[in-house]
Amino acid sequence: MQKRDLNKSGGSGGGSAAPAPKRGRPFGSTSGSAASSFAADSAAPSTLLGPSLQVHTSFAASDQNNKRIVLALQSGLKSELTWALNTLTLLSFKEKEDMRKDSLAKISGLLDALLQVIDDWRDIALPKELQRTHRARTLGSNSVVTGFGNEYEALGSNDGVKQSGLTDASVQKNGAKCRPSEWWYDEDGLFNLDDEGRAEKQQCAVAASNIIRNFSFMPENEVIMAANRHCLETVFQCIEDHTTEDEELITNALETIVNLAPLLDLRIFSSSKPSYIKITEKRAVQAIMGMLGSAVKAWHCAAAELLGRLIINPDNEPFLLPFFPQIHKRLVDLMSSPAIDAQAAAVGALYNLAEVNMDCRLKLASERWAVDRLLRVIRMPHPVPEVCRKAAMILESLVSEPQNKALLLAYENAFAEILFSDTRYSDTFARILYELTSRPSNKFTAARGVWGM
Repeated sequence: MQKRDLNKSGGSGGGSAAPAPKRGRPFGSTSGSAASSFAADSAAPSTLLGPSLQVHTSFAASDQNNKRIVLALQSGLKSELTWALNTLTLLSFKEKEDMRKDSLAKISGLLDALLQVIDDWRDIALPKELQRTHRARTLGSNSVVTGFGNEYEALGSNDGVKQSGLTDASVQKNGAKCRPSEWWYDEDGLFNLDDEGRAEKQQCAVAASNIIRNFSFMPENEVIMAANRHCLETVFQCIEDHTTEDEELITNALETIVNLAPLLDLRIFSSSKPSYIKITEKRAVQAIMGMLGSAVKAWHCAAAELLGRLIINPDNEPFLLPFFPQIHKRLVDLMSSPAIDAQAAAVGALYNLAEVNMDCRLKLASERWAVDRLLRVIRMPHPVPEVCRKAAMILESLVSEPQNKALLLAYENAFAEILFSDTRYSDTFARILYELTSRPSNKFTAARGVWGM
């Protein structure tokens, strides 16, 4: 099997290939849309509801201001943290000035400070009873006064103490479950947060994740963020807990990974770089699979696009191979979705997966409804011609394997119909029919049919 084509859509290895398109790039962030963004700004209402913030374009050019932002994030003080997050949100979103983009990429300690804001929320996100189990305290369980709160039940109840001076076993067992004076064993202690404090930390974490997402749109930051293990561990842990975490935080984390995917090497989770959360390669792929199986359209579309970009890197292939049957099944299901963006994401991922190895093509061809739904995308047709072209190329990859010919011969009439009815894909289906009807011993000999001859 020859080395896969790195110039495919979503790849970054080819020197002449265009970079992979970003997801959800902010309006007016590209260089070619300066005029349209200016028109949008001029059309904005003159009066806005609520307070507005303005940051001068030269603000981020000062080293003193950069240090102040990092120190404000590290301080944890509400007013300083709010100011820093609001400032960074504006500086990271409005990326029109080159000076501002370069300075943001070079601020020392900024990424770690933002990740710490998310980690602070992650530490208190789940209730305490879901984070740690009950620790049994058995020291001195046979004594009247144990030192763990049982003395109140033992000495205060006439039924709790036998004549021999030992505590009854049933009372001792019940006393171990309800100890009213164990608050000093609580990790949070007197400084636990109320609902308002938890909500504020959650809002700060979401704002920090939005800033990191905006950073991932900037080419200057991609290499730095994709090589930062702490950054990858934090965003993967957020999507791993998608059933309990804030939805906006999950969306920001997922889009950050999608933007960094062309440069992402899953082996970073087993490297010698310092680890904060102990995410493994398997857990990372399982987190992606959880998003792929989600009912939220934005999530499973982004997960499909992420898988298609990850497989471009051959180093990620060993970690994705065990999940190929599940990936194929889910992507084929997405092709039957009425949402055109879900169909496009599924076809784009299958287009890259079909180029991995022979085993991948064999499993995809044997997947139920796979060929039917690929043909449906072409026949409908999909509004984006590139999606239809990729669907046809997938079928051509499948028919290149001799073991698949028996399965694809049942679709010979459908292939011939598209060949004569749609001139855009006639060349591709001519090659498909040629491969399908050629002799197995030598596919370069004369074909039995006339397809493509």
